Amino acid sequence: MSKLLLLSASREGQTGYLEHALPMIDGFLSKDIKKILFIPYAGFAMGYDAYENKVNEAIKAIDKKVTSIHQFNDPIKAVEDAEAIAIGGGNTFYLLKQLYDNELIDAIRRKVKTGTPYIGWSAGSNMAGLTICTTNDMPIVQPRSFNALGLVPFQINPHYTDYQPPNHNGETRAERIYEYTCANPDKYVVGIKEGTALEREGDKLYHRGTKNGLIFRDGEGIRTLKADSEVSWLL
Repeated sequence: MSKLLLLSASREGQTGYLEHALPMIDGFLSKDIKKILFIPYAGFAMGYDAYENKVNEAIKAIDKKVTSIHQFNDPIKAVEDAEAIAIGGGNTFYLLKQLYDNELIDAIRRKVKTGTPYIGWSAGSNMAGLTICTTNDMPIVQPRSFNALGLVPFQINPHYTDYQPPNHNGETRAERIYEYTCANPDKYVVGIKEGTALEREGDKLYHRGTKNGLIFRDGEGIRTLKADSEVSWLL
């Protein structure tokens, strides 16, 4: 019975780091869970210690604490012993490469499928989808595979936006996702906007927040993902 909270981003607008997400995280985790295993690989350029400290500074307001997986001698055992798992944002390609290099893909998948809560934001949310092919990031490294954790049976595009800067002649986000759906006509892509999240509780899936998202699939056009609605049919 999977229990997932997949946040689009660590910030909404000018809010502080994870500030907008704290009520969702606090409601998602049971009160007896105080310690969270944090996987910081996406934020490697910041440094793992700095990333761990940044997250701890944010979540102390809800009486939780993270310990980064890089502090453990045996990362697989750290996953197996975790009360909850969180994967933060950064570069999705680097994150996935590190998960493969440390043989953590199957370990995390097994652990989450037993009911251990999983929280992701940005790259960490992308990781919960089938593959990372709908990330917004540059492929700065080459992971063993593009296949991700597969905790939901669709693709995720965090930070989804319709905004097109003036005088920008490149493809829009929707056009890029359309390309993916043309090449993969059997796959759904869910675009979630900043400030929103997907929450899974077993066979139930909800879109949390006050902004609508979008659902893309070849031959079906673009559907509106209504704010604060149930979308369990995607499972």
